[in-house]
Amino acid sequence: MKKFNIMFVLLLVVIASSCKDKPKNNLSHVSSTEQTNREMHSGEQWKNGDVIFQTSRSSQSKAIQIATNSKYSHCGIIFLDGEDYFVFEAGDQVQRTPLKEWIARGEEQHFVVKRLKNADEVLTSAVLKKIKNIGEAWQGKDYDWAFEWSDDKIYCSELVWKMYQKTTQVELGQLKTLRDFDLTHPEVQKKLKERYGNDIPFEEPVIAPQDVFESENLQTVWSS
Repeated sequence: MKKFNIMFVLLLVVIASSCKDKPKNNLSHVSSTEQTNREMHSGEQWKNGDVIFQTSRSSQSKAIQIATNSKYSHCGIIFLDGEDYFVFEAGDQVQRTPLKEWIARGEEQHFVVKRLKNADEVLTSAVLKKIKNIGEAWQGKDYDWAFEWSDDKIYCSELVWKMYQKTTQVELGQLKTLRDFDLTHPEVQKKLKERYGNDIPFEEPVIAPQDVFESENLQTVWSS
């Protein structure tokens, strides 16, 4: 399998249109960070296995947004540990990050939480334990800047997709290849040439945060 370079991160999150997902009925809209923090620790909003999305404030995230017209560039899975919520994510490495800290890193602390539509039936305590076990087993794995479809290294949306697929057979978004992306933006073309020359890995399977976000198997339960 071909090795990619770091700038493939600009391309793998390259997915279709900008986010137009609107809150469902009974969604809460917070007006302050204080209210958000209070409500997010109440234990009433979140469930184990919820998928959380944000827009990273990194420079590569901005490039992704410009190239893809896509809003969300990072995601993870929420779990409760004792009285505290944390997020399984692939950042610099696969890790557990306190939910409050995870939210604070995002652009304007905006985030969206989605839940499996039939979560009550599918996400039994036994299944949730398996999902959590995968996250814990993969902790410390390096972030996959090459975006290969292996378990040796992991990127954020790959982590979420595989944690669900390996335990529930539910696919949160349709796998794509680089060839499926919109590569016409001049900045994207520049980076392709700069990083890969004429040897562009068009056929590698990939899953981007926007693919997961748009999954028909998920429904929005919170938008800040």
